[in-house]
Amino acid sequence: MPVLAWVLLIIIVAFVFDYINGFHDAANSVATVVATRVLTPFQAVIWAAFFNFVSAFAFGTGVAKTVGSGMVDLRYVTMLVILCGLVGAVVLDLITWWFGLPTSSSHALFGGYAGAAMASVALDRGAQHAFEVIIWRGWILTLLFMVLAPFIGLALAYVLMIALHWLFRHTSPRRMDAYFRKLQLLSAAVYSCAHGTNDAQKTMGIVTGVLVTAGYLKAFEVPVWVILAAGAAIGLGTLTGGWRIVHTMGGRLTRLKPRGGFCAETAGAISILLATHMHVGVSTTHVITGAIAGVGSIQRLKAVRWGVATNIVWAWVLTIPAAATVAALALLLTRTIFPTMH
Repeated sequence: MPVLAWVLLIIIVAFVFDYINGFHDAANSVATVVATRVLTPFQAVIWAAFFNFVSAFAFGTGVAKTVGSGMVDLRYVTMLVILCGLVGAVVLDLITWWFGLPTSSSHALFGGYAGAAMASVALDRGAQHAFEVIIWRGWILTLLFMVLAPFIGLALAYVLMIALHWLFRHTSPRRMDAYFRKLQLLSAAVYSCAHGTNDAQKTMGIVTGVLVTAGYLKAFEVPVWVILAAGAAIGLGTLTGGWRIVHTMGGRLTRLKPRGGFCAETAGAISILLATHMHVGVSTTHVITGAIAGVGSIQRLKAVRWGVATNIVWAWVLTIPAAATVAALALLLTRTIFPTMH
């Protein structure tokens, strides 16, 4: 297949992934504001999609560089590796969306990319060389934030709820909710900005990696058109919604009121922007789930449905290896059917 055809195919699949990421992770942006009935589902996705899009230009491209060149050694990356990595992420996202599980599209992408690269090296040089493709520094930060992100979100949301209850201790709950119905519009917008910039950058990293691998770029610098296209794709994906996951995040995990929704979104936004500043691709799903649990547990631990939370955690743990397995199988199948394709 000509190089240009490879590049176009992979870029299309990458933006399909970005679009799926938008509707799969739309729950992250809108679950709390819908659960508290501050906005209708339609209004919420319009609100989130707009801020998802504009945020693509707001916080640089450090995460894109980490994803594109800081986790898998580009010397071992081929067009087929990138394509199969994306296939692994897309397939897993669609499966988990169908079952309403709020798993991480980010970790699905990381796992798919690494799984395809390891399978390629194992075929070419032997299984004992498979891990040579991994850049451990990038993975250590990613895995560290995989564990820390939900706890940071939970702790921040818990502290914010305590602070609000103290500040408004002489205000009736009904009056508090009247204030926070308006403030939640702001917190939802900030959260959507944080979500958009961190998640869209992952697709930017993959597309830029393709352009570098194909020789169209000499250095790993994200072009403006890639930033624009990635922001548009994730924004359009958010517009389609992800109501299966919204139901899990906004209703089944715990009951939310406007003040709780405000704290969850604010805590989630702070956590994601911190990771973005450190150039780490964090799971926005993990962060907001932790934040919602933190809000729920302020009343009593039983206010959080820990059985649902346990299922979500298991889905998180399995995301990277599952996506890596799907991507590796896709590459092995392709190489078996088309032995000359690399």
